[in-house]
Amino acid sequence: MFSELSIDDQLDELGMNLDVPFVPTHENIVKAMLEMADVDADDVLYDLGSGDGRIPVAAALDHGARAVGVEIDAGRVALAQAYATQMGVEQRVCFIQDDLFEVDFAPASVVTMYLLHTVNLELRPRLLSELRPGTRIVSHAFDMGDWKPDRKRSFRSDALFLWIVPAPVAGHWHWQSADGTRYRVELEQRYQQLKGELWINDQPAELHNALLWGDLLELVIHDEQSYGPESIVMHWRGDELVVVGEYLKGVVARRVGG
Repeated sequence: MFSELSIDDQLDELGMNLDVPFVPTHENIVKAMLEMADVDADDVLYDLGSGDGRIPVAAALDHGARAVGVEIDAGRVALAQAYATQMGVEQRVCFIQDDLFEVDFAPASVVTMYLLHTVNLELRPRLLSELRPGTRIVSHAFDMGDWKPDRKRSFRSDALFLWIVPAPVAGHWHWQSADGTRYRVELEQRYQQLKGELWINDQPAELHNALLWGDLLELVIHDEQSYGPESIVMHWRGDELVVVGEYLKGVVARRVGG
């Protein structure tokens, strides 16, 4: 005879208290989350608290991505895996029974979440330190406190939030152009927000703006020898910043002092 208790009530009776109650995500929101993260066939998506598996399956079915669902409830893991098989994406999707606070999600290029505000805050240090810069994180309904989203979209009575994991670019950097001009910049960082100071040939210069989008850093500078502000876009590579685009192309900035 089947129990009249809900799955969550049955889990409570067994002492399996979940950090987040299971609330299915509407299909329209699933679609919007995946579009917001710009998921494609090159991505590896991790869905934290994957429930019935609809987000990983949609990522594989509609976007060609590989996807991993993380779910603590073994029953839901089995149902989600059966759903992936039913939809014909079992070769691109897997579900693992694990604690989302313990699971290794470092391989992800996209992380999706429909958790709680307190859970997001508890996960935040790991998301920032263990995910590669440039990884996209999309959360349904709940933000991450003072880590402000890079984008926010209102969706009916809910909201979707997008963060791009920022590269750690704080510190002193220096580089030299082909004509011998020396540049030095000092950056302070709080999440993706930057402020800083610039010197050209050891003289203070104007740093109009410093913008960080994942592992791409844009410095808008004003050199007295130029007619106006110049934009330098640099690709973060640990203790190096490699200039992309035509201006100063090929120049490498190096971190001073590690």
